[in-house]
Amino acid sequence: MTSPNRLLLTAPRRAAQALAAVGAAALLLTGCGSDSDSGSDKTKNEAASGGGETRMIKDATGTAVKVPTNPKRVVTLTQEDLDAVLALGIKPVGITNGQGLNKPPAYLEDKVKGINVVGNLLQPVMDKVLAAKPDLILAGDMQDQNVLKQLREITPATLVTMAPTDDWKLSFRGVANAVNSLDKANKVIADYEAKAKKAGEELGENKGAEVSIVRWNPDGPSWMEKKQFASGVALDMGLKRPKTQDKDGNAHTPALSLEKISEIDGDWLFLSTLTSDGEKALKDVQEKPAYKDLNAVKKNHAVTVNGSVWSTRGGPLAGDVVIDDITKALKK
Repeated sequence: MTSPNRLLLTAPRRAAQALAAVGAAALLLTGCGSDSDSGSDKTKNEAASGGGETRMIKDATGTAVKVPTNPKRVVTLTQEDLDAVLALGIKPVGITNGQGLNKPPAYLEDKVKGINVVGNLLQPVMDKVLAAKPDLILAGDMQDQNVLKQLREITPATLVTMAPTDDWKLSFRGVANAVNSLDKANKVIADYEAKAKKAGEELGENKGAEVSIVRWNPDGPSWMEKKQFASGVALDMGLKRPKTQDKDGNAHTPALSLEKISEIDGDWLFLSTLTSDGEKALKDVQEKPAYKDLNAVKKNHAVTVNGSVWSTRGGPLAGDVVIDDITKALKK
């Protein structure tokens, strides 16, 4: 089971990083190349689920997996994998609900109409997955070996697509390689980076501003580390993080007490929640003097944003949303 705190790397998981150091790069080391021929050993053997050409790649754990050269029925088990395949022009046949949600993420709603939901984030319902008849399952950062075993009984072409330390661009390229679309992924990333740079340069007096990125939990706020998804988008726009938040890492801090609330201050403050309890806690604290005393709040520079976009590992479509949110708030 995966909680809304999925982004946070616990101590055991940090210890596992060395083992997973190959990360999504493994997806690129085997079977990478052009869209027409990704440089892999191709075979005419029967495809993972049904007849067809196959190729060997490695997933984010370094496991060699035989996948269809041109998969037709893709199931995604995380919001990030869904974002990735949609950005590549692939419509999956099965998806899971968004992080902290009982429905698909709102920012992808128009793109997933008519697609069957096969469970919650990283919690697939096996009968529903089976009914989707997948020839490729993208299992995100799934760590439950029992679930992976069941998925691989449905199709051996089941991939763990991200490791704890992978950034979204690396994971995205890994997913793209799995669906034989690496060239397209490189174009998507280049377009995103150009958009982020241009948007950042057009922020006027807020160009290069310090932005605090915070998720409000039921027990208090957590600020995002520099390599976390939304933080990375802000940096790609040429923005900065407050000195207290200028730390490497792709997770977030433990929840802070009101005594340490000054750590979330900045020129601008972007606030998100993932649960109704977190939303209630944020509303409650907004009436307290400690919150009202933050410089960003005094300047009316506190902005509420969508947690299912800003507090996740992200993808190119979510990146566009973050760019647009920042531009809307900061551009004068």
